[in-house]
Amino acid sequence: MSELESVIRKLEALDHRITPSRVAVIAAVLAQSGHFSVEEIMRQARAVGRATVFRTMRLLTDLDVVCRVLLEDGSLHYRVSRRGHHHHLVCVSCGNVQDLDECAVADLVRELAAATEYEIEGHWLEFYGRCASCRSPLAQAAKA
Repeated sequence: MSELESVIRKLEALDHRITPSRVAVIAAVLAQSGHFSVEEIMRQARAVGRATVFRTMRLLTDLDVVCRVLLEDGSLHYRVSRRGHHHHLVCVSCGNVQDLDECAVADLVRELAAATEYEIEGHWLEFYGRCASCRSPLAQAAKA
């Protein structure tokens, strides 16, 4: 089964309608490599209305098909996610985004919930810095 078919089955299992517009958005998302913006998806799925793109992106986020990536400049991007809950390392020089394999804040979330009496339903954490390539002597020389 293709990745597109798998996502469509997940949506059908949750009683979401599968329209040609929604399929076009999903196909455009799954064709991405690296991080991308909603605007890029709208350019690729030109015949699809803006509201449909945003609603479909929300559904894909809820299903963990995509994850949100907040870049240092404040712009919201997405990445196709082939794993569950995780966080990101974002290079402020080249824009590279790397997944972190584990969530090391679970203890903090439990402590925060106990201290505030909140029932915490989720969290989102990004780390910003410079990747090894951008910190290399050659990269530093090129910037000078």
